[in-house]
Amino acid sequence: AQVVTYLGPEATFTHIAAMNHFGRSATFLPQPGIRDVFSEVEKESCNYGVVPVENSIEGAVNLTLDLLAESDLKICAEKYLSISHDLLSATGSLDDIRQIYSHPHAFAQCRKWIKEYLPKAILCECSSTAQAAQTALKQPGSAAIASNEAAQIYNLKIVASKVEDYTRNVTRFLIIGKDAIQRTGNDKTSIMFVTSHIPGALFKVLEPIAGAGINMLKLESRPSRHENWNYSFFVDLEGHIEDQVIADTIAEMKNICLYLKSLGSYPRAPG
Repeated sequence: AQVVTYLGPEATFTHIAAMNHFGRSATFLPQPGIRDVFSEVEKESCNYGVVPVENSIEGAVNLTLDLLAESDLKICAEKYLSISHDLLSATGSLDDIRQIYSHPHAFAQCRKWIKEYLPKAILCECSSTAQAAQTALKQPGSAAIASNEAAQIYNLKIVASKVEDYTRNVTRFLIIGKDAIQRTGNDKTSIMFVTSHIPGALFKVLEPIAGAGINMLKLESRPSRHENWNYSFFVDLEGHIEDQVIADTIAEMKNICLYLKSLGSYPRAPG
């Protein structure tokens, strides 16, 4: 059976995404941080890792992008998950809630609901929604914003369901591993590159993509960790590295930018 590591603890949305992708027969090992997921797969103590990379409301998960740039691991697959938040507590009552525990992203996604129903509650940030659930169970007068699965695993009652402000709240997760994935005919290729710090540099690097008629699905920039005011760019292209047009275009881009790295080709997920 596959051994899959993920950003834990149990019942995080990453855990749910991992179970949805690999099925219940896999062995799932939680990790305290995204960096730990990468290092466990690099050490080959696990076959695959699952990490969040972007949310439709909050944007990119920067640490995941930085680690993809540094690591030799490849993106093997992607998974989209609709995120729905519930308010959980030990008692199931709204009246005795004085503080709410959750991840900063979850708080950001439920601002309006909190303001309307619990405006006086103290908001306490946790490293994950699942850790918030664990904490709320032990602390009197506490609640957690977490998943429905967290209520079941940590034995909490649902005070209110679907407390998110927007129903179209989707997170994209990446499955990372050591294997190159064969083309399916409906693929994505992710690359990362650094341009020189001159006017029009980004346009020059992207020009071959437009010239080849390749669909660019995403463009994300991150400050370079090695040089101030230089940027790394992350791009998703439609197609597979084994497609001649993709291979030729990436080769052309390599000649223009300071550095370019392929992060993997993988099946394009619905979402």
